[in-house]
Amino acid sequence: MEVIDLAWWKLALAALLIVALAITSHLGRLGITRSLLVATVRTVIQLVLVGMVLEALFASSGFLWIVLVALVMLLVAGREVMARQGRRLKGWWAFGIGTGAMFVSSFTVTVLSLTVVIGPEPWYAPQYAIPLLGMMLGNTMTGVSLSLDRLNAAVWQQRAVIENRLMLGQTWREALEDIRREAMRSGMMPSINAMAAAGIVSLPGMMTGQILAGSPPAVAVKYQILVMLVITVGTGFGALIAVSWGGRRLFDERERLRLDRLVGQGH
Repeated sequence: MEVIDLAWWKLALAALLIVALAITSHLGRLGITRSLLVATVRTVIQLVLVGMVLEALFASSGFLWIVLVALVMLLVAGREVMARQGRRLKGWWAFGIGTGAMFVSSFTVTVLSLTVVIGPEPWYAPQYAIPLLGMMLGNTMTGVSLSLDRLNAAVWQQRAVIENRLMLGQTWREALEDIRREAMRSGMMPSINAMAAAGIVSLPGMMTGQILAGSPPAVAVKYQILVMLVITVGTGFGALIAVSWGGRRLFDERERLRLDRLVGQGH
């Protein structure tokens, strides 16, 4: 099946719907007109630039270029994780823990999926590696940021309870057990909800894109199942690592709670 290309003027027609929404929101005094238009412009510019980069990357297929793009994606995702936390660790710890957790989980699962499951030649073929890693990082970023935000906020709110548990002889892991469990649950819930609703409530993005590009629905379904499974695994391990590292950082070597290592709301 031939892929139908979209002319830019047709995309401009679709953009008019955004303009209509912006006008409606302005007349209704909703306060989102500016952010809506800025987000639209950023989306167009960013995706056009990404498209140009990917075309050049697909043409060269150089391993070092793929590694460079992957590192840029990881660093940007790490910055977003840090920015999304209402209360976070001081210094580079907020950035380092989130970025490290995503690196270990997302890159490991992506490499395993490419080498063991999909098996392109070469294994780092950019048309498979970059989109898969992008979806992994995007979802893991959400899970890690939600987990760390929930962890830090709960520790701040329940500091008296934690300190009482420590005085009763519990270790830092035991004192944080309930909070860590809730933080993990918070980070995993978006992925679990997405899997539960896939195919019935909504058609996932990758499957929809493949079908629109002309792939047989059966093939698109297989790839979507793979993507959702590995995304959930990556998000789960990423949240687990982030909560473990972040929780340990909140205590010193003598297992005393160190709230002075947190900055954010209320400081």
